Amino acid sequence: MAKWGQGDPRWIVEERADATNVNNWHWTERDATGWSKSKLKEVLVGLAVEGEAGRCEISELKQAEGEASCSSRKGKLIFFYEWNLRLAWRGTVKESGEKHKGSVEIPNLSEENEVDDTEINVSKKKGEGDVLKDLMRTEGTTKVREALRDYLKALKTEFTLGMILPTKAAGQDVAAERKLSGNAVQASVSPHSSDIVGVKIPTVKIVMREIFSSPADELYSVFTTKELVQKFSKCPAVIEAEKGGKLQMFDGCVSGEYAELVPSQRIVLKWRCRNWPDEHYATVTLNFKDMAAETELQLECKGVPVANEDSTRQCWKKQYFEEIRILLQQSKDNME
Repeated sequence: MAKWGQGDPRWIVEERADATNVNNWHWTERDATGWSKSKLKEVLVGLAVEGEAGRCEISELKQAEGEASCSSRKGKLIFFYEWNLRLAWRGTVKESGEKHKGSVEIPNLSEENEVDDTEINVSKKKGEGDVLKDLMRTEGTTKVREALRDYLKALKTEFTLGMILPTKAAGQDVAAERKLSGNAVQASVSPHSSDIVGVKIPTVKIVMREIFSSPADELYSVFTTKELVQKFSKCPAVIEAEKGGKLQMFDGCVSGEYAELVPSQRIVLKWRCRNWPDEHYATVTLNFKDMAAETELQLECKGVPVANEDSTRQCWKKQYFEEIRILLQQSKDNME
């Protein structure tokens, strides 16, 4: 058996905590399809353009057919993506106030074509309002291309965290420049990589918005009052709503601590699910936007492990938001 420092380093288990894919030599692949659908929705929906003719906005990602993946071989990342996208847009004519709707189709977003060469087709439902269609064909198309570039940049940086594993030699090298060219990315090497123990976890950011038919102070109290948390979660809970205070819900499936509290305005949590890698936490920010009798709750969850993105999103939607909405409605019914 070869000894450390001798023979072919591809087959030697280096001094790594995980002894995985030494020198990043072996082929590894990660499915980016689910992550990509969420990211495309994030960067595209809500895009708006305004001109003399009026204002238009991308209102929905109606179709995202295709797939995406990232592979690692010999320290390089190779990307594959192929998407057929269909977006819905809506607009208002400035002079008349007339409202119109249409669609944007992107039949072939792939690594074979540059974003500037990617086909983008704009259409509008029957009727007048061609001035809005022209606005979407010009300025709207430009905005969409910018958003597609943001998606590809995130795919090649944000999604790939942890795919190039730290090696012993990495700590001895001068930091190499990260190159994002074509479909391959040359791995960056940090001069501090030798201090890294284990493997970085690839993560994503989840952004959600919900409207509740309650004032902000009432909704805020649902997240900070032990009795109310236990009512909507239907489980015993530990709620210490102060900076550094502990949080535990759903029979220990969710835990963390309160990092910041601004009454009726914002809550920041250090938050994790029990099935996540040990000691890995996401940062959850809840912003409460008071709108008279309603409140818009803006959720940002940064640092969610890629493999747990869908389950985390469902956790917030089903176990938090839907149950809180039921609780608030019951409270309102009891008052009446």
